[in-house]
Amino acid sequence: METIQAEQKFQELWGAIGTSWGVNRTMAQIHALLLIHETPLSTEEIMERLSISRGNANTNIRALIDWGLVYRHIKSGERKEYFTAEKDISKVFRVIVRERRKRELEPMLKILHDLKTDSSLSQNNQHHFVEMIESIEQFAGNIDKVLSMIEHSDKSWIQATISFLLKGKQ
Repeated sequence: METIQAEQKFQELWGAIGTSWGVNRTMAQIHALLLIHETPLSTEEIMERLSISRGNANTNIRALIDWGLVYRHIKSGERKEYFTAEKDISKVFRVIVRERRKRELEPMLKILHDLKTDSSLSQNNQHHFVEMIESIEQFAGNIDKVLSMIEHSDKSWIQATISFLLKGKQ
């Protein structure tokens, strides 16, 4: 397999995986492209390599910068902006955990809390419903605590924890 084909295959894979992170395919493919290149790429290079429009490239690059997965570089004497991806995969993982917590888990916990504390439910003898909500809230809260630990940990803690968990499975 030639390098270009391998890169395209990786970009397609990362794009498919990215949709499960809650990002669109193009955003993940741009991230993949920047991950595998040692030197920063310009918007034009990204557009050309992925066959995407300037608007699509700019929107997704901005989102990746907002997430903290891509960095902007200015080359002296050039008007173009260049971009590179965070290369530390454990940091990439922590960023994804942070963003998923913020976008998915925290809003869910707020709604569960609001439902649990809704006095009309307890007045209408909805005990089973309230108990179920409390159970889900407790479980989700524990998941949130674990994800918070991952988000705020360093690379060595994540690797040691994963190694420990994998040893228990053998």
